[in-house]
Amino acid sequence: MPAIARVLVYLLVALVCCQQVARAASPSIGISAPVGGQRGTEIEVAFNGANLGDGQEVMFYEPGITIKDVQVVNENQIKAKLTIAPECRLGIHDYRVRTATGISNLRTFHVGALPETVEAEPNSDFAAPQAIAFNSTINGIVENEDVDYFVIEVAKGTRINAELEGIRLGNFFFDPYVSIMNAGRFELAGSDDAALLRQDCIASLVAPEDGKYIIQVRESAFGGNGSCNYRLHLGAFPRPRAVVPAGGKPGSTLEVRYLGDIAGERAATVTLPTEPSTDFGLFAQDEQGIAPSANVFRLSDLENFIETEPNNAQAQGNPFAAPLALNGVIAEPGDVDCFKFKATKGQVLDIQVYARRIRTPLDPVLYVLASNGGNVAGSDDSAGPDSYLRFTAPADDEYTVMLHDHLRKGGVDYAYRVELTAVQPALTMGLPEQSQFVDIVAPVPRGNRFAFILSGSRADFGGELAVELRNLPAGVQIETVPMAANQTTVPVLLTAPADAAIAGSLVDVVGRWNDPNQKVEGQLSQLTSLIRGQNNVRMWDRETRRMAVSVAEESPFSIEVIEPKVPLVRGGTMNLKVVAHRKDGFTAPIAVRMLYNPPDVGSAGTITIPEGQNEALIPLNAGGGAEIRPWRIAVLGDAGTARGTVSVASQLATLLISEPYFGFTFQAAAVEQNQETDIVIQVSKSKDFEGAAKVELLGLPHEVTTEPKEITKDSTELVFRLKTTANSPAGKHPTLICRATVTENGEPITHMLGTGELRIDTPLPPKADAPAAPAAAAPMPEQPPEKRLTRLEQLRLDREKAKAERAAAKAAAEAAPATDAPPAAESQPAAAAPAEPPKS
Repeated sequence: MPAIARVLVYLLVALVCCQQVARAASPSIGISAPVGGQRGTEIEVAFNGANLGDGQEVMFYEPGITIKDVQVVNENQIKAKLTIAPECRLGIHDYRVRTATGISNLRTFHVGALPETVEAEPNSDFAAPQAIAFNSTINGIVENEDVDYFVIEVAKGTRINAELEGIRLGNFFFDPYVSIMNAGRFELAGSDDAALLRQDCIASLVAPEDGKYIIQVRESAFGGNGSCNYRLHLGAFPRPRAVVPAGGKPGSTLEVRYLGDIAGERAATVTLPTEPSTDFGLFAQDEQGIAPSANVFRLSDLENFIETEPNNAQAQGNPFAAPLALNGVIAEPGDVDCFKFKATKGQVLDIQVYARRIRTPLDPVLYVLASNGGNVAGSDDSAGPDSYLRFTAPADDEYTVMLHDHLRKGGVDYAYRVELTAVQPALTMGLPEQSQFVDIVAPVPRGNRFAFILSGSRADFGGELAVELRNLPAGVQIETVPMAANQTTVPVLLTAPADAAIAGSLVDVVGRWNDPNQKVEGQLSQLTSLIRGQNNVRMWDRETRRMAVSVAEESPFSIEVIEPKVPLVRGGTMNLKVVAHRKDGFTAPIAVRMLYNPPDVGSAGTITIPEGQNEALIPLNAGGGAEIRPWRIAVLGDAGTARGTVSVASQLATLLISEPYFGFTFQAAAVEQNQETDIVIQVSKSKDFEGAAKVELLGLPHEVTTEPKEITKDSTELVFRLKTTANSPAGKHPTLICRATVTENGEPITHMLGTGELRIDTPLPPKADAPAAPAAAAPMPEQPPEKRLTRLEQLRLDREKAKAERAAAKAAAEAAPATDAPPAAESQPAAAAPAEPPKS
């Protein structure tokens, strides 16, 4: 590829990475040129990115590479000379660039054992491949639909291994393909994805005859672009796909078997380091060279046990005693490996299977069987594709660990390691991201502060944790609090004095169980996502064990929290005041936000201190579950400068969470439109307070009004008189809430108490032909105010009144004259009584 094209590619990648970096004073790195080098050499490397105009140092996480002559080329590039020691570990080395004002994102530099060369276009014609020396590393780029061809000439019987680094460079989601062809264009070996190398590939061949062989490199689907960089390691070096055993005791010497190399199995004796390493692995080596990448190897205090065949059935299981590490190979399709151990009732063991995690093709399925063959426990994908289970023996018995591949596959490189251990407490420290996929780094401005959140992940224990940062830059001070037993995070504040030297260091972050009788200590694990696929699925991550911290140039501003003199009560609100102190001439807006919120405490997102102004209020609210105690809080402030975004922090201030001073119980109320009614609230005091608290009734429906009230520490009842109009909406309104404000030490304590309900009814229409209302009775003498009725009593009274009104109306109707009766008959004289008959 022409030099000008390569420069354009590097700048394009740098611009993409700039969009992903949002913290510190915003230095960012895209990709270095070159991306790797041969150990034992000194090379000049260009680091391309953005906001690098004050670049000072390249911070490597491991020894073996030294930096000198750092030169600023322009705002987007620095150059430096890298001396790669002859004993430098092969493989991937993590680094960040430190500038005078910030720390960059994480990138990787790749160290190889072979001489380096560069792909030279045109080399996309099979008939005209680029000639390269055998046993060399080629640095190239696959453009869209690009195919790169290289030719080597070897003798018959020569081992040819072509291992390609593509996605592992951490630059782009590049899925490479490599193959080895003869001069007649017949593919003799090809590889897309190798389990050992994730989505990178290995093609291996023993040359069948003397002559030329063509190496093809392309994107697996014939895609590609200017960001698809690769490093092709081509030579006669060994390339095993697995190692057995796959672990050993730190500091021990043991014999291992390398499996899956095209030239056959090979045994070797290795001495293990005394200290664990994030990227530890074994590099296979023989008289023809050394593998360009390692086979993953676990450092563990467990003794090793190697399977012996036949062990395909429960009756043939290899006996062992736990705790132990079982090592073996599912050597052929359908293979099953069995191991037998004795356990007593109630004994608990953690059983971890390592297969994909040690980069073998095996997809393990794990079973634990009782002596009668019954299945006691099983696991398939509890640890990603690997298996894990916590086994509790149900009885004294001899149990069998049985293992096979999920699809019943097998092969020479289907190696595994099964670790059976007693349950042990463990602790891992972390740095939760403030912005997704953006690492936490800590550039502390001189005379200023920087804050972050530290997490602690406990396993199989509980208790308070002490936090420590070791190897901080000279003068930097740490302020934090113990991590309570019921908490998983804690704020950490770093402060740099005004005269501190501008420098950086990689800091050990340590958490420790705060119990003198227990020895549980955890280190930092910071996972950086370098490549993500669709839906942000992580495809290539790097894990680092130290935190990047530096003393940076002065910031043009600092911020301060005005510590509240009053508590934030459960169910209440508060406005937290933040004050900015600006240097002369700095007027840019400052975005402020809470570093974190205590549990069940909410806050507004980012609040801006406008240009030229110095204060802002951050609204806070506490839920009913907020823990009652003092909390240490901090506020972060970001502002744009010529070098990008600068971040500072306030001091650690105390925020006290407390119970409300009183509680309110609402009585339901009902009213007709255009009428008035009372809302009655019972007051229960939980803490004395001075003076009167102002109480406002909020959440009223449209065109319903009332006036604020006051209560004192002696109040037991609160009554709001509500006025409605003909336009007040009918229906139930369960939205009433009170804002009650107590003033202490000149500051408000705001309670939000509720909720209550108001029902608004539509008046009944007037009755047709209703009798005239009776004459008004004479006024009665003024009576003392009646007792206030409860809602139930009021409903009963209304019902009795309605009943009485109906009875009165009925009686009045009956007493009224009948206007439609027929006329009465005329009166007639009464008939005389008949005479008494005469007597005879």
